[in-house]
Parts: sequence; C-alpha cells; structure tokens
Amino acid sequence: MEETTIKQAIRLSIDNFIKPFEGYEKRLPDGRCMAYPDPGTGGHPWTIGYGTTGPDIVPGLIWSHEKAELALINHVIYFTTGVLELSPGLVEEPPRRLAAIISFAYNCGLGNYRISTLRKRVNEKDWDGAAREIVKWNKAAGRVLRGLTRRRQAEAAFLL
Repeated sequence: MEETTIKQAIRLSIDNFIKPFEGYEKRLPDGRCMAYPDPGTGGHPWTIGYGTTGPDIVPGLIWSHEKAELALINHVIYFTTGVLELSPGLVEEPPRRLAAIISFAYNCGLGNYRISTLRKRVNEKDWDGAAREIVKWNKAAGRVLRGLTRRRQAEAAFLL
C-alpha cells in the first residue's frame, strides 16, 4: 500500500504542480533548454529545465530535454525521500497530501520544510492549519509572486 501511495503522490506532484508551475524553461528552438536566473532574485539560484537548481547550474548551461526529464525524476525522488523522513505519517494519508508537500519541498527546499510551522501542522495531521500555513510561502526575495501564490493555493487545496 505504501509503495502505491508514494508512486501516486509522485505522479500527482509532477503532473499537478511541478511541471505546470515550474514549466520547461528556457526552451530553445531545438527543444533543449538553457539555464535562466531565478525569477525572484534575477540571479542566484540559476535554474534549468523543470526548476532544477544546484551548484553546477550556471549561466549558459544547456541541457537536452531528456536530461531535464531525468533531473526532474531524480530530484522528485530526493525530495520525496526527505519529506517522508521529516513527516513519515504522510504515507498513511491520501496521495494528494504527500504530493502537495513534495511540491512544496521541491520549490522551497527541505531545510525550509524542516523548520516550518507547515511541517508541524502536517505532523499533527492538522490539515486546515497546514493549508493556512502553506499559502504563506508565496514570496521570493521578500516579494509576493503571483505564480507562487497560485501554486501555494493549489497545494493547499490538495491538503484539505
């Protein structure tokens, strides 16, 4: 049962949050993608494909679509593992709840999830409280971003 829940949550997270909200950026005419600056900061962290960041993502970097897809899958598995270590009870919940938290961690990082009141509410199974907390994470570099607001609202709906 747990494996099925996790697989369903990964698919829901990718299809409902990560691909739609991260997008496949910055697409080149031949289908590859190029690194781009963070929309919130206009610089660091540089991003490529479906929101992939890291020390090796630098201006001018180009990936094939296949490499971007592989990075997406690897990152989602990494974040799923981290979320389940921090909130093991999520595996007993409907897959949509795990999917929302995977998306949040993919976007905001496991460190932010670890220290958040959101995590506390999730671990308490306070789903109304978790939905209220997740929507607060709609800023980048101190500015409210419309795309983050929409993403957090969509994640909140999956928590209820």
